Order: sequence, then structure tokens, then C-alpha cells
Amino acid sequence: MTQTPHLDQINLPSDLRDKSRKELEVICEELRTEVVDAVSTTGGHLGAGLGVVELTVAIHHVFNTPDDKLIFDVGHQCYPHKVLTGRRDRIRTLRQGGGLSGFTKRAESEYDPFGAAHASTSISAGLGFAVASDLDGRGDHAICVIGDGALSAGMAYEAMNNAGALNKKLVVILNDNDMSIAPPVGAMSHYLSKLVSGKPYRSLRKLGKKLVKPMGLEKPVRKAEEYARGFAMGGTMFEELGFYYVGPVDGHDLEVLIPVLENVRDSLDGPVLIHAVTQKGKGYAPAENASDKYHGVSKFNVITGEQAKSKPSAPSYTKVFGDTLTKLAETDEKIVAITAAMPSGTGVSQFADAFPARTFDVGIAEQHAVTFAAGMAADGFKPFAAIYSTFLQRAYDQVVHDVAIQKLPVRFAIDRAGLVGADGPTHAGSFDVSFMGHLPHMVCMAASDEAELARMVLTASEIDDRPSAFRYPRGEGVGVEIPSALTPLEIGKGRIVREGSNIAILSFGTRLQESLKAADMLSAQGLSATVADARFAKPLDHQLISDLARNHEVLITIEEGSVGGFGAFVLHYLADAGHLDSGLKVRTMTLPDIFIDQDKPELMYDLAGLNARHIAEKAISALGRGSVTELNKAAV
Repeated sequence: MTQTPHLDQINLPSDLRDKSRKELEVICEELRTEVVDAVSTTGGHLGAGLGVVELTVAIHHVFNTPDDKLIFDVGHQCYPHKVLTGRRDRIRTLRQGGGLSGFTKRAESEYDPFGAAHASTSISAGLGFAVASDLDGRGDHAICVIGDGALSAGMAYEAMNNAGALNKKLVVILNDNDMSIAPPVGAMSHYLSKLVSGKPYRSLRKLGKKLVKPMGLEKPVRKAEEYARGFAMGGTMFEELGFYYVGPVDGHDLEVLIPVLENVRDSLDGPVLIHAVTQKGKGYAPAENASDKYHGVSKFNVITGEQAKSKPSAPSYTKVFGDTLTKLAETDEKIVAITAAMPSGTGVSQFADAFPARTFDVGIAEQHAVTFAAGMAADGFKPFAAIYSTFLQRAYDQVVHDVAIQKLPVRFAIDRAGLVGADGPTHAGSFDVSFMGHLPHMVCMAASDEAELARMVLTASEIDDRPSAFRYPRGEGVGVEIPSALTPLEIGKGRIVREGSNIAILSFGTRLQESLKAADMLSAQGLSATVADARFAKPLDHQLISDLARNHEVLITIEEGSVGGFGAFVLHYLADAGHLDSGLKVRTMTLPDIFIDQDKPELMYDLAGLNARHIAEKAISALGRGSVTELNKAAV
């Protein structure tokens, strides 16, 4: 491991407080090396953290964390923060089972005052802390670090508008790593930033206000000052929201950062925005030179930067969606693709390569994405809104009000459905079956393999009288061949995959392969299982469900979703149809009623109780014949 003598002295942020600028610069170099080395062994979000090393060190040096609350937006950039806050000895457990979360997490450390992982929440949370501090009379600070991408979301502006109106002590640091708002303008900008954040300037400003007020010139002078600084430094928009704007400053220069933060700390009497320009991937050449700045990486070679990539045995579901949509759009000019800042993650980037004019990345704005899609659907187009399940939660009102009530044919491509491994509970797609399936008019599908997904994309493209949604997981398909000539599915019709007699297993989505394995296990115990692929949670295939209920002793439903989804819909139908009166034994298998922490996917499914062994045990238990383990022992 690389020697880090200065960093070795830092166990908590308090150890940074008495360090000189030169010592802090060395600590930054060692911290950057430590983060690169750690992520090379775990994988994770690298570029964002490298870009805020100096910023993180400066904040902890100047402010009295954890009494002062440091809130990172999203959390991709929090690895250096974790190293400095007593978690260095566990940093190589990042995103591993039982290890550190890849995001900030309240249960992990008092230095993580607010959990994150979804973008654009920091300013709202920070304002909450600022108001609570004021009500308690504590006088501590709330510091929010938000990226320029996260600042594209409406929630951030709602929070800033409220903060400006309340005029509470709040420090917002805009981490601008794309220079998307304004570039730094050299030494003069740095000088002005230090000047306007300091007590002398602020005192002079107050004196000037007193002088001009009796003359009725207060408003014109204030506007002149705002626009002068806004013209030079890009801050007019923030000033209009009630924030005192400082910047842009070099986010890698401690000689600039520390005085600005100290000035803000010591003279703060309202909301302040510090505009820090940083470089994503800073200090690690492979990241600096990569187009994505090593935003998310697998394990990699520190020397070369080469990432360890396993050769996929089948295309990813995301790629199947992107390829299929692109192919359909070749003959249907009404098809358009919409995503909310995730073009690569959702497969929309493939569509964009072929049809750039019909591709719309709206930024981190899921609410807007859905209503934007609704507007296009209302005007005769076929919008596919490709959004992760966990992010679609942020636009549920728009799904209900703007799409479902108006019965508009928006097609929701719900990526990352189910468990997602290392990203943990914040990114798991656990609830979409329930919240989409409850809506009138909605067609809800789940793909059991990549060929089924391709057919569902086609099916959705042909549904013109109501909204539809199809869900699919992260990762590779199961290796089935996708027909070159696709045919659409019949709406609301499932399929029998394997015929049996004692037990019926009705799968919705990608647990179908585990259901088939369970049927094999049951067969080895002298039991016969039918396996069916529901395909649709809404509308349900009533005929299929009735046939399974009439012809089997046990009916098991299984899904990779929360309680209240597909299994609940089936139970409701069975009860209404009178099938439960016949003595049918029904069992539902869902994700458990907990948030499952990050781990290897197979271990997460084991914890969730959704693997083949669990299905077989559920069936045998329903029959009252003990467990698979007991039967195996008896057979021996």
C-alpha cells in the first residue's frame, strides 16, 4: 500500500484543524492516492470524489463538523469524506456486503447527517438543518455540496427560493465540474471572491445601504451592484433567489478555498452560494483523460487505469431495449426517446446515435420528463420514457395526473427493476409494480428474458389508447435468442412454460429461471410443477390464473417487487372469483418488507428468499410435507 504519513495522522476532521496550508496540500495528495487505491479494489464512483478532494479537506478544516452539518448531494463524491471521518480502515469495503455504503448514510457515521443517493436533495435538507439550528439557538452551520448536474433539478431551485425567503444561515457550495454555468476568470476572480466574502466588504456594503436609503437610492444601487458582480462572475440568478453569490473560485486551490470558507463562516448572516469550479477525476490521469472521467468504474489497475471487465455471456437488458427501440424507430418516425440524465444507463444513447433529433435528455428532472412525454403523446407521438424504477418514484404525481388520468399513451421503460447489487436500497427498483399496477388504464409488463423484453418494447409501441410500462432488471439476459422478426404480445395474456400437476408456480418477471430450477428440485422429490410466465400484472390473465387454481393443490406467485404488487393483484382476483373457497393453497413470494443493503446479487436474492430453493421449500411447506432439506435427508 502507498505510504501516506500525513494522512495517517488524520483520524477525524478535528485533526485537520491545526494543519498549515502546506500540510493540507500534502494531505490532499495522499487522500487522492488513497481513494484511487481503494476504489481500484472495490469499484465504485471515482471521478466525482477525486474532483472534491481539496473542497472536502477545506470544509472539514474550516467548519466544526459534525456539529456543523456537511451534506453531500447524491453522494457519488463522498469517498474522501469517508476516509477523513473515521472510516478509512473500512474504505476497502465500499459497496460490499456488510461494508460501507457507496453513498452517505446516517446509520454509518455522525459525520453523515443526511443520507443521499438521489440527486438534488441537499439544499432542502440543509435548510431543514439550518432552521432547526435557529429554533434551538445553536448557531451551527449547514453546508451543502451540490454538483452542477444536480442543480438542474427543480427541487434544488424550490429549496433555494425557500432559503432566500427565510434568510437563514445556509452555505451552498456549487461544485461545477463541467464549467456548465461559468468558467473561472483567473486571479482577479479569485481576488474578488475573497474580497466580497469578507467582513470589510460586507460592512462597507451595509454602510452604503444606510447612506443611500434616505436618498431613495437603495434599490438602484443594490441592482447596480448585483448586475456588476453578475456580469463579471455569473451570480445574478442566485442573487435573485436571495443568495449572496461568491465565485467562481478554483475548487482545487486551498489558498483560495480556505479564506473564502473562513470569511463565509465568520460573517454569514443569510444564505450564501459559493461557486467552486473543479475538475472531475482530478489528479488521476486515466480518469482525467476518460470521456466519463471515471464516473463509475469496476475494479481497475491503478498504474494503467485498465478496468476489469468480464466478457458478457448475453447482452444486457438495457442494450436489448436500446437496440429494439432503435430498430422499431427505423420504420416508425413517431417514436421518440426521453430520459432524465441517464442516456447510457437506460440504453437511450444507442437510440440517440441513430436518431439524435428524436432523443431528449431533460437532465435530472423526472417530473418534467414524464409530463414532457405526456405532451408529446397528446400530440400524436410515441414517447418512450426510459427511467430507472427508483427514479420514476420521483415523478409519481405526473404519472397519475398527467398521464394516467388523461389516458395518454406514454410508454414507460422501467430499467433497474428489482435488486441492483452494489448500489443498494437507494437504487433498488422495488415498488414500481405496485405503484404502476394500481393505476386505471395502465398496462404493466415484466420481461422474463431478453426475447420477451424485445417483444414488450414492440407491444408498447403498438398501444395507442392508454399508457403502458414494462420493467426489466440490471445486468445480462439469460442467453436466449431474440427472433429477427418480432411479434407483439396479446395484451393481458401469459404463457405456460412447463406443464405439471401438483404445484403451479406463476412468475412475473425475471424469477422465471429460478422457478424452472425449483420445478426440477420438486421433480426430484416426486412432485410435479407447472411453471407459468404471467407477462402482465395488469391486465391480469384471468383465464390462466383460473386454470392454475382449478388444476393444482398449490399456487405460488413470485415477483421481484414489494408486497402489494403482482401477488396482491392475483390474490384479489382469486378471492373475488371464489377460487379460495375450494381449499386452494396460495402463497405469494415478494421482496421482504425491508430495505436490503448492498451485496452481491446472488446473496441479496438469497436474503430476499427468492431463489429456487426458497420456491421449492415454499411449495413443500404449503403441501405440509416438511422441507426440501428434510426430504433430501430422508431420500439418503
